[in-house]
Amino acid sequence: MKLTATRWFVLLLLVAPGIFCFTGYRDNVSSGAHVPHSSSLIPVYQDASQPIESRVNDLLKRMTLDEKLVQIQCIWQRKSAFIDKNGDLLADSAAVYLKNGIGQVGRPSEGFDRSKNTGRTAAENARFTNQIQKFLVEKTRLGIPAMFHEECLHGHAAKDATSFPQPIGLGSTWNRQLVEELFTMTAREARSRGTHQALAPVVDVVRDPRWGRTEETYGEDPYLAGEIGLAAVFGFQGRGKTIDNEHVIATLKHMTGHGQPEAGNNISPAAVPERMVREMFLPPFKKCAQQGNVRSVMPSYNEIDGVPSHASKWLLQDILRGEWGFKGNIVSDYYAIRELADRHHIVPDRKAAAVLSLTTGVDIELPEQETYRLLKAVFEKNELPLAVLDTAVARNLRQKFELGLFENPYVDEAKAAAEVGSEKNAALALRAAEEAIILLQNKDNLAPVSADRYKTIAVIGPNADKEL
Repeated sequence: MKLTATRWFVLLLLVAPGIFCFTGYRDNVSSGAHVPHSSSLIPVYQDASQPIESRVNDLLKRMTLDEKLVQIQCIWQRKSAFIDKNGDLLADSAAVYLKNGIGQVGRPSEGFDRSKNTGRTAAENARFTNQIQKFLVEKTRLGIPAMFHEECLHGHAAKDATSFPQPIGLGSTWNRQLVEELFTMTAREARSRGTHQALAPVVDVVRDPRWGRTEETYGEDPYLAGEIGLAAVFGFQGRGKTIDNEHVIATLKHMTGHGQPEAGNNISPAAVPERMVREMFLPPFKKCAQQGNVRSVMPSYNEIDGVPSHASKWLLQDILRGEWGFKGNIVSDYYAIRELADRHHIVPDRKAAAVLSLTTGVDIELPEQETYRLLKAVFEKNELPLAVLDTAVARNLRQKFELGLFENPYVDEAKAAAEVGSEKNAALALRAAEEAIILLQNKDNLAPVSADRYKTIAVIGPNADKEL
């Protein structure tokens, strides 16, 4: 049949919508990327109605090698490369340093100049995290938001945040409910500023009083450390199946043996047999992993029987994931991966350290882009199966979906200012301080101190003249 001009026009009208839909859909993904069949123009990973696993798998299929690699990396002090003197994001510089996205950003509450020990107010902090998220969501190809992590050992370690007694003091309260309330408050303050992951609680069991990090622990008893640690996890993450926008991911630290270093020297080898590891050091981690559904674990710096924790498949795979069924992600301690080469000397260089750590099961390197950035050549040369990388990336992406960051990446500056350092939070911190006080001996009825009995009272120590 001969097609007239009119018939050509009708035929074009019939097929054009399909052509345009197909073209528009292809523009949404990289050339050559696998695209699952869908009747919608919205990618599965951007569809909040889809199961998280479907969203993770769909996003993984769309990602290039470079985009995957940055999801297992973090940036901390080097973020100054894309921040101006006022502490705001420089879009042109971000386009260089964050062009493929980033897995995590460390400590956004810190000020531009860390040497001056200044930090961002709650509102400034919220605005800064919003700036980074806006760039990542709107200016990168796939729009993957970042996670922000902070130190939250005894409150969010940030300007104007509410602080309360150190964990060793909280342990002395034996008050699970109080501890859960404290870390619920901490999570609420931190999340309002844009934080998503707390590098806490520390559930190490201290077994050597000379160890310099004793105050970070809940004490020397594994049962107490587990009970108080579990309360902290519930406070950080909540008790629901998902993590809402007033809670954050908790991170168990430091797995394991950290609390009995040789000669009491921090990060020295832990000369302990497997029986002691299982009976003394692992119970708090196991309790928090299985009963608290903790989402993240950080290995320790030290060695056990000559094997550093960041390279211990027995610890991280056989026990943590195998015996306990842990499904979350494993984050490195700060600079611990490079130390496999630089301090432990079990590998020849930092690239080999990255390979060893990733294959052991450490899903993201904190705090800077040091060793995991060297893995690109390893995967390009097929020296490691891509599935190893995909497994780590998937664990990190799963948390971003669970936190709801693809739907709600931003926070409210006004809400942050109102929540952080509020009077009700201060009242809770005061109650914790009162319960944490221990009187070892009330000799000659010294307490309570009577002003009528003494003309002067000496207050001694580095904080003696500091007012809160």
